[in-house]
Amino acid sequence: MAAPLLRNRSTSSVFNLFSNALRRFSSAQVANVIPDEARERMMYSDINSQIGSCMPLSAMRIGTIIHNIELNPGQGGKLVRAAGTNAKILKEPTSAYCLVQLPSGVKKLIDSRCRATVGTVSNPTHGDRKLRKAGHSRWLGRRPVVRGVAMNPVDHPHGGGEGKSKSSGAWGKGSRTPWGKPTKGGFKTGPLKRKK
Repeated sequence: MAAPLLRNRSTSSVFNLFSNALRRFSSAQVANVIPDEARERMMYSDINSQIGSCMPLSAMRIGTIIHNIELNPGQGGKLVRAAGTNAKILKEPTSAYCLVQLPSGVKKLIDSRCRATVGTVSNPTHGDRKLRKAGHSRWLGRRPVVRGVAMNPVDHPHGGGEGKSKSSGAWGKGSRTPWGKPTKGGFKTGPLKRKK
């Protein structure tokens, strides 16, 4: 049985599966459900190797595959939460910080007290699916993107002119944002920070 997908999440929801299993477990006789050898294996197994275990980075070993990583202790998972993603611990987390390689390839030092979950996020084929029609992207909340060249001069600096003209005729301006700021040549468009 496939796990259902939530409307606003790209990963599978296993809550229904868990609640059904819990219901079956509670209705059965507890003594006869778990064999003795399985019970011993569960007691003495290494918790680091159990997928789904959530613990501080300081308790994990080098090379562990993790996801849902906190940035500050007790803050809640912030990194590596998208479908099918995972990160890897590169150095033994003995000091105050732990070196983690993120899915982008960036190596980041994270506080060893921060918690993470062992394993990979579910639904790795999320990025492989094809949108069947134009309305499918609208269902996902993505609106159409209209080129500035196709607009009128009142709507965009690239609009108007004869033919496909970014420079708007005789004005001689290069590529601009819809608000008129240059987009090329290293022009800083963000807020100006006060220099110390």
